[in-house]
Amino acid sequence: MTTAVALLSAAAPSMAQADTSADPEVESYVLPLGSATPSLEELQSERGIDRLRDVAQNAEPVAQLPQETTGPAASYAPLARQASQSTPVDSPSGPTPMIAAPEPARAMTFDECKKGLGTTKKFYLKSRFAVCSGASFVQTWIINGRPTGASKFDVRVVGTIAKNSRTINFQYYFTDMTATGTAQVAALKIGTKGKIPQSWPSGVNYSRGGTMPGTKTFTELKALRTFSETVNAKPGQGSGGATDLVFAVYEPSITITPPPGVRLNGNLQGDLFMLAPRWDAAKYLANSTGGGNPEKKGAATFSYVGTLTYSAKAGAEERAVAQHIKTAFTKPEDTKPYMSAKKVPGQTVKDPLHRTVNKTRRDDNRKASVKQCKRYWGANYTQGATRECDEYPFATTYEGGAEHDYDADAKKFNFSVKPIAKADNGAGGNLLLSFYAKNRIIDGMDDGFIVKIVS
Repeated sequence: MTTAVALLSAAAPSMAQADTSADPEVESYVLPLGSATPSLEELQSERGIDRLRDVAQNAEPVAQLPQETTGPAASYAPLARQASQSTPVDSPSGPTPMIAAPEPARAMTFDECKKGLGTTKKFYLKSRFAVCSGASFVQTWIINGRPTGASKFDVRVVGTIAKNSRTINFQYYFTDMTATGTAQVAALKIGTKGKIPQSWPSGVNYSRGGTMPGTKTFTELKALRTFSETVNAKPGQGSGGATDLVFAVYEPSITITPPPGVRLNGNLQGDLFMLAPRWDAAKYLANSTGGGNPEKKGAATFSYVGTLTYSAKAGAEERAVAQHIKTAFTKPEDTKPYMSAKKVPGQTVKDPLHRTVNKTRRDDNRKASVKQCKRYWGANYTQGATRECDEYPFATTYEGGAEHDYDADAKKFNFSVKPIAKADNGAGGNLLLSFYAKNRIIDGMDDGFIVKIVS
C-alpha cells in the first residue's frame, strides 16, 4: 500500500515502548478511502499493530491538492501523484442549430462520490463545479500494550457550485462508523471544521453558513451522519482589476479528543485533503453584473485544469477539427509547419493551454496560422471560400501561432495548421467558445485546459 498517512506527526511508538505503559491508549491513523484495515484479531496477532504502524508511517501524505490544480493554490501544497478520477464528457452528437459544449455537472450525490473515488483515487472531479475527496480514520485501542479494540469512520466531502453562484456548498458525510472489542467510542470526541489556510490576495473575508456539527462524539456522529458548510467570497476583494479574482485553499479538518484517562498517541488533528476554490467577476463571463445586484456579480468555480472534448466520430460536426488535433498529438511530424521536435501543448495537465481575450494577440495568432496555410497550400487554400485555416493550439490561446513573436523562449513553429471545411471549423470554434463560457475559463496563466479527442 502506498497511499496512507499516519495521523502521528512523530514516529509511532514501537511495541516495546507501548508495553511499558499500563495506561489506556488510542492510536489514530488517517488512511485513503478503501484501505484494507486489519480486524481486531489481526491487530492482536504477532506484530499486527506494528505492521499497521509501518504502513501508515511509510505512506504518501493525505493533505494534498488534486494533481489538476492550477493558479496560485498549485504551489501551496504537494499535488497528488496520481491523476484524479474524472467523468468522461463526450461532445454533442447529431446536428444542432449551433453546436455547443455540454453543460458541466453542478451536483454530486454521496453514491457518485463514493463510486468516483473507489478504492484508489484521492479526488473525483466530476466537473469544475462538482468535486469530492475523503479519508478513513482508524483507531486502535490499547491497554497494557495489547490491542483490545478497533474503531473507524470514513469522511467524504462533496463540493458543488450552482450556476452563476458565488456560494460553494461543502457537504460532509460520516459513514462506515464501526467499533469492535473494547473501544470507548461513546466518549471519543470528533471535531469537524473547514479551514481556509491561504487566500490570494490575503485578507479576504468569507461569509459562511450551514450546519457544521462542531464537536460531537463518535456515537452522535454515527446517528447524525451528514452536515454542510457554505462559503462565499463577496465581490470587490479580488485582484486583476475588473476580473476580481480570489483564489483560496479549503481544507477539511478532523480533530480527535480521546475519552478522559485515555492517552492519544500522536497529533490531535488530521487535515484530510485540500480543495482549491476560485471566485471571479470577469466581464467576458456570465453574471458579470449580478443581474443588477453588485453583491452577486461573478461566480465561483474550482481552480482545476478543464477538459475540452472534441469528437472524431463519423457524423460529428467538428470531426475534421478533432482529426487535425489528433494528428498534432500523435503524429506531429506529419503536420505543417514542419518542426523537428514539435510537441504541441494541451495534451496533459502539466502542459495545458491558456486562454487569451486580448484581441491583438488573437489576431496575430490567426495571421501566423494563415501565413503557414498559404505557404504550404497556396494562396487559394480556401478553394473558393469553402475551406478555412484550422489552427492548433487555438488562436484564442497564448500558445497560438504567434507565441514565439511574444516570447522568444517559446519554440518557433510549435503549432499545426490545416485547411478544413468551413462548416467543421465553425463547429469546432463554437464548441471552444461555449466551453470557455460554461466552464468559466479566465484569461491568463492562472487557469488552463487540455483537449481530449474521442473516436
